[in-house]
Amino acid sequence: MKVPSAAPTGTVRDWIDNNARTAPSKVAYAFTDGSAALTWASLANEAYRVANKLTNLGAAKGESIAVMMPNSRDAVIAFFGIVYGGMRATMINLAAGADAVAYAFDHAEVRYAFVAESQQELFAQVKPEKTTALPLSGTSKPTELYEITASDQALLMYTSGTTGRPKGVLHSHASLLAGGWTSATAHQLTPEDRGYCVLPTYHINGLCVTIMSTLIACSELVVAPKFSISRFWEDIATHKVSWFSVVPTIISHLLHDRVTPAPEVQSRLRFGRSASAPLAPDVHKAFEQRFGVPMIETMGLTETAAQILSNPLPPGQRVIGSPGIAFGNAASVLKNDGSEAGIDEEGEMIIRGPNVMLGYLKNPQATADAFTSGGWLRTGDMVKRDKNGYFFVTGRLKELIIKGGENIAPREIDDALYANQDVVEAAAFAVPCVTYGERVQAAVTLRDGATTTAAKLIEECIKKLGEFKAPEHIFILDELPKGPSGKIQRAQIPQSIGKVTN
Repeated sequence: MKVPSAAPTGTVRDWIDNNARTAPSKVAYAFTDGSAALTWASLANEAYRVANKLTNLGAAKGESIAVMMPNSRDAVIAFFGIVYGGMRATMINLAAGADAVAYAFDHAEVRYAFVAESQQELFAQVKPEKTTALPLSGTSKPTELYEITASDQALLMYTSGTTGRPKGVLHSHASLLAGGWTSATAHQLTPEDRGYCVLPTYHINGLCVTIMSTLIACSELVVAPKFSISRFWEDIATHKVSWFSVVPTIISHLLHDRVTPAPEVQSRLRFGRSASAPLAPDVHKAFEQRFGVPMIETMGLTETAAQILSNPLPPGQRVIGSPGIAFGNAASVLKNDGSEAGIDEEGEMIIRGPNVMLGYLKNPQATADAFTSGGWLRTGDMVKRDKNGYFFVTGRLKELIIKGGENIAPREIDDALYANQDVVEAAAFAVPCVTYGERVQAAVTLRDGATTTAAKLIEECIKKLGEFKAPEHIFILDELPKGPSGKIQRAQIPQSIGKVTN
């Protein structure tokens, strides 16, 4: 089976059934925690069983059924079972905090939830009174499942909510499948590939880039409960992995770890994939030089079922510092006056394609605001595009530091800090200032045995960026706040270090 050259048609149910017919005994999802693997045939059986159970309970077509589980066999079965049945899988962000979890249950009007044993305490703390936690096991009498189409709702996933209440992003069967297809086609996945998933499946990256691309390619995915620096290379060696998907913070931690995989492990890996945040060029180059594995920088959003841009695989041109070109969707750059930006002109990246969301649940105003009058999705990312179609992210509209009326992109400062080999994690941020409006500060974590200091880092930033853009203060922390995918949460850093304004 080849990855289709155009966006997938049909429903998730259709694709599961087709893989079960054409490759019934092929392993689809394996698990590093010792759980039994799921073949395509057994996945289809389990998905039908869960769908049948929910239908017998009276769950309505398109109704939100919550999945409150870390990466596991049960989480994969629950997700596919809900979508197979025509209900809306509502993935609960376990790292979001009690208030955000409670809001998701209430906002989505969740009546039924599949809850892992490890999450029972949190569920009891936050659940609305009308929500029932269901066991994943058990059987029920056969019943006719709902008829479903590609346009029916399949997924509800809440954004991180760093600027207010989280927004519930709605995806159809079509856009969910397209989200897996954009990764599968960009990375040329085949049935012989075996991926490695360490990112949470309740985040769009883990769900679409790895879980859904595996469905589209009829390949295999090895699922770990979470990222473990001590198990990463061991798992990749044991399971003969051919590709993996991570985030920049993980890449940096691997780079600073002492473990290097055996040559046969490195040669088996076709590529590693980075997304969810910009990958600092110095970290990118150092990783490839040390491990000999091509690192493919990409970019995606919850609203686009993950991937929107990717660098091509070798021997295609990979551009360090760029998340690549559009694969499977169209990407453009919008200037402030509403016109399309030219080559090397800065503007907001906009997206149009089969992987774009239906909209935000119960929020027509936010949905309307998210699209241009021409139907393009506004990403909120400031970018430039070169003559070859490669995009370069200059910053987030909401994260720009405006000092004395001048825009400063935190990414510039992050990259300057990552150039120091002692720096494992880095993030610049703004603090209020009476004189300039905002001032630049930054926080870092350092490797064991580091010799650099905050003063040295500031000096290096001044040399690279000039005194105006360089941070006035750098805080050395044990850890920077992160979201569920491992992306550094820039806006939360001031809370981590106390009030730093003056």
